[in-house]
Amino acid sequence: ALSANQWWLSERQGKLEDGLCRLRQGGRTPQLFLYDVTSTYLVWNKNAFGDYGYSRDGNKGKKQIVVGLLCDEEGEPVSTEVFRGNTADAATFASQVRKAAERFGCRRVTFVGDRGMLRSGQIEQLSREGFHYITAITKPQIKALVARGVIQMDLFEEELSEVEEGGVRYILRRNPCRAEEMAATRADKQRCVERLVEKQNDYLRHHPRARVSTAQTRVREKIERLRIGVWLEVQAKEKTLRLCVDERALQEVSRLDGCYVIKSDLPKDVASKETLHDRYKDLAEVEQAFRTCKTVHLELRPVHVRTAPSTRAHALVVMLAYMIRRELSRA
Repeated sequence: ALSANQWWLSERQGKLEDGLCRLRQGGRTPQLFLYDVTSTYLVWNKNAFGDYGYSRDGNKGKKQIVVGLLCDEEGEPVSTEVFRGNTADAATFASQVRKAAERFGCRRVTFVGDRGMLRSGQIEQLSREGFHYITAITKPQIKALVARGVIQMDLFEEELSEVEEGGVRYILRRNPCRAEEMAATRADKQRCVERLVEKQNDYLRHHPRARVSTAQTRVREKIERLRIGVWLEVQAKEKTLRLCVDERALQEVSRLDGCYVIKSDLPKDVASKETLHDRYKDLAEVEQAFRTCKTVHLELRPVHVRTAPSTRAHALVVMLAYMIRRELSRA
């Protein structure tokens, strides 16, 4: 009976999602979509979508599936889709654009996705459909804009600022709390290495035949694991290790602490910089949905089913349960 219900749901998924969307939107088409993906591990390796890929669950030795969740501007789920476990985030995006254009009949709509989702290829897809986007850019992309003189470092303040180039708007901000967190994390990592250096020096003092090069290698490996080798290195003098901080490199690394840039092609008369910023932050709604579906009571993971229809139905049931949970919470 369970299998029959799963097949029934899988065959009618599109109609169910379309009907729920029309009911919620009151006949109008959505104007903004929030989109993100997650992964979840499998109990059985023979699942139709099962494959090895980047695991967000920390289960690296198990096959997984990738699940995409499309939400409206209020974070209400609109559609879910299952992909093979080795599918990159950006590769899941094309089907969402088709879904918005063909199934939901959208003509002018904005997609909100994180920096790993909306890359140049995905932005081109949206442009071809006449859609808009809101996303963020990476630290290397920020540095490139600074190097070209498009943006200046003094624009990164706690208050939002904006720069426009070639029809693309960049919303800049420095989060002071995040900047403090990043500085504290680097300091913690340095103290961790310092403790290891003290331990290795103590060992070298009490073991005359111990090799300095071996102790130095251990410290270097620790530095590499912590990814702080750009500004921290270990040197050996006779039988003693010491750490050296490259202050110039450290200053360069910390220059963008707490800084982020949101990117969009929405015109100013449609959305202010505050609106663009707030809509990007709304992606937290999708992240909250995934946390609820995976770690509370809805049991998206682990996946016990094997066939493609059953797996799609499993993801759909969890999405519907999450919608009921949201409605009960509002009530």
